[in-house]
Amino acid sequence: MANPIPKRYTCFRATAPLHIDGHLNEPSWKRAPWTDLFVDIEGDKRPLPWFGTRVMMLWDDEFFYFGADMEETDVWGTLTERDSVICQDNDFEIFIDPDGDGEHYMEFEINPLNTVWDLYLPKAYNKGGKADHDWDFIGIQHAVQVDGTLNCAQTVDHGWTVEVAIPWTAMVEHAGTDCPPKPGDTWRVNFSRVEWPSDKVQGGYVKKDNARCENWVWSPQGEINMHIPEMWGLVDFSGTTVGCVQ
Repeated sequence: MANPIPKRYTCFRATAPLHIDGHLNEPSWKRAPWTDLFVDIEGDKRPLPWFGTRVMMLWDDEFFYFGADMEETDVWGTLTERDSVICQDNDFEIFIDPDGDGEHYMEFEINPLNTVWDLYLPKAYNKGGKADHDWDFIGIQHAVQVDGTLNCAQTVDHGWTVEVAIPWTAMVEHAGTDCPPKPGDTWRVNFSRVEWPSDKVQGGYVKKDNARCENWVWSPQGEINMHIPEMWGLVDFSGTTVGCVQ
């Protein structure tokens, strides 16, 4: 079976610096295009996710911006310490390989409690790479908003949103290319959402015993492995301000 074709997205310039509060309601976000809805990490081999997930991207001279919207009827989180293994909770993840060489890439994960884990990999795990868990996106800004009641099994939620601003200065050391990019440059980027089966209990939720998590992504990997950078999507940086006629 042929590998999935990587998704592609045009990233426009923001009209003004964004205030990172988790609300995707500023004029730039209202004009930005959404990605396609996420699919299973294996692509067409598996059914479509039962919750919708989509992302927007913007950029300016200082930051690479991300806005994610996730449908979810039961929003919960447990991890509160930075650099915990956040994918043990339901989470949203960003993967960035600026020069697209499959090496020297960066990862960011966040849960509904706004707890984050960021790391750097000189190369993929299956090529002998070892993650640097002490590495951080210096100066990153991130926020979460929950449309519902966090960790309350007695309510039906609508979902949660994530807003992230990563400074170019935090990535320049490992970019291997112009950082910030020039209009017309293309970077390898992908996103993942981890969804765990859970049971409602008094006071909240617990993960089901021995359950397999779902992995939903923007650009399908073809197998259950996010660390195949050559399968990530392609983000084309435009010099056009979002909402303006090209």
